[in-house]
Amino acid sequence: MSRHERTALDVHQLRKTGLHPVGDRPWGTHICLFYENEQDLYDVHADYFGAGLASGEFCIWAVSDPINQGKALEALHESVPDFEKYLRDGQIEFVPGYQWYLRGDDFDPQRITGGWHAKLDEALARGFDGMRVSGNAFWFEASLWQTFRDYEAELARSLGGRKMIVLCTYCLEASRAVDVLDVARTHNFSVAKRDGRWEFLETPELVEAKREIGRLNGAINILSKPFPGKRHLTHREQVVLAQVVKGASSKEAARDLDISPRTVEFHRKNIMRKLGARNVIDLVGIVLRG
Repeated sequence: MSRHERTALDVHQLRKTGLHPVGDRPWGTHICLFYENEQDLYDVHADYFGAGLASGEFCIWAVSDPINQGKALEALHESVPDFEKYLRDGQIEFVPGYQWYLRGDDFDPQRITGGWHAKLDEALARGFDGMRVSGNAFWFEASLWQTFRDYEAELARSLGGRKMIVLCTYCLEASRAVDVLDVARTHNFSVAKRDGRWEFLETPELVEAKREIGRLNGAINILSKPFPGKRHLTHREQVVLAQVVKGASSKEAARDLDISPRTVEFHRKNIMRKLGARNVIDLVGIVLRG
């Protein structure tokens, strides 16, 4: 196996995130957390960094309001087994959030992303398996929001093929509904910790994708059951029928089946003739009634 092939396999290995609703995920995972209070931050990071430290990863926390480095150290020391050893070995680093993100009051997405990449190169050179990061959107100023959105999108793109896991935290109270949607779109996972309980947030795109999968699975389940005239349909006609039942247009069905819309129409006419259906509504009714 070549070095390139080994690297590709390493990047796709699952890592323990320590976050219950997220589970084990590959390198390159970009996670968003909306938190309600300081204790939520402490609890989440104890689990998140605890899992990374135990897995041989280098960890770095860009600490900012509402907590400080002293409180962060205390929380991890109380919750993470052998934390003093990890700290002594230089396996975890704390950086001031303001200095990291707003160096000289200048928010430069490429500089920040490049900084994370440089830290990763150092971590790999030191023999760590990879790196996990956490940073907090402590400022949440309207004047910087568009720039920070651009940074999150740039960071998400840059994680591909890199042995990094990144957690971005946002105060739920300070977040507007539109901000929540903006942030969720640039992350692989968006979760919230409220009153000590986890909640999983989904973007409209993800909800629609799951709905579409549900439609398709529902159609397949329906077609697995007997209905009048089923035995007269060829395999290809049953596949086309599945598309009709889930509500796909001729163009959508053609794209999914890699055939022409005209071929879909041809099969649909044959299906309706064989099942004695007058129109699509009648056709779906025959299948559903069974």
